[in-house]
Amino acid sequence: MTHAFLSNDWMDAARGIREKYSDQVPEIPTVIKINLAILEVPFDEDIVNAFFDTSSGGLQLELGELDDADATITTDYATAQALFVEQDQTIAMQAFMAGKIKVQGDMMKMMAMQTAIPSNEFTDTIAEEIKSITA
Repeated sequence: MTHAFLSNDWMDAARGIREKYSDQVPEIPTVIKINLAILEVPFDEDIVNAFFDTSSGGLQLELGELDDADATITTDYATAQALFVEQDQTIAMQAFMAGKIKVQGDMMKMMAMQTAIPSNEFTDTIAEEIKSITA
């Protein structure tokens, strides 16, 4: 079953996928806390606030905001989906250069997300399963 990216159902399904493989993915050694403000959301509300947090050693993506975030990324829904679900770095760079991605706070922490999160066959599986549940 597929769900709209960042909807409550999608968050529940994505959380379940990450939990299923949590003991098989490498620990994230770098603490990165990023708030996300996603604009032009096609369901419920016009904006969704979410965050990434690696302080537990794993990647946590949840709805809401962190008080102690290193940075806040603001972008539109389509760009966020391309960046976080499709993991299309080309679109991300183009969107950043075009001003579709705005960053407030520690830019280095945001950039560290690309290299600080180690990958293995299970992180690739997680990414594929998350893509498969996304409408």
